[in-house]
Amino acid sequence: MTVTSVRDGSNDEHDDINTPSKSAIHLNIPPRFYLVPGAAIIVGSAIGLVRGSQRASLRFLAENAHRPPTTVQGWYFYNKTKNYKLLFGGAKGAGVEASKLTLVALGWVGIEEGLQRVGGVPLAMEDNSADTGSGTNNGKQHEDA
Repeated sequence: MTVTSVRDGSNDEHDDINTPSKSAIHLNIPPRFYLVPGAAIIVGSAIGLVRGSQRASLRFLAENAHRPPTTVQGWYFYNKTKNYKLLFGGAKGAGVEASKLTLVALGWVGIEEGLQRVGGVPLAMEDNSADTGSGTNNGKQHEDA
């Protein structure tokens, strides 16, 4: 890819995009820093949406089992209210599960990056150590609950 840049009065058409200019700021963020947590948000939201909706559905059914509607209008409002409760319960569950899974993913990426920066750890050990660290963190989180 060619980029036209003006540096020191020269106009060179063959500058590579990877050649840093003196006035530009470049951040090299490894892709796993945004891909792993991004995937965790998507997967956690999907799981939470399903679980939260099912839980809200069962709760609504349990709360209203003793007084079923008797008219057509009553059934209309019963189903309308149930749908709103399901939507809200699913959104709430999606937020909770997405945040939990994202925190675990961020912990895993952070531990892996920390081990790489410290150095001296073989590549096969980095993944196992990151898995062990994030699993221990997740276990402590559920132990306190």
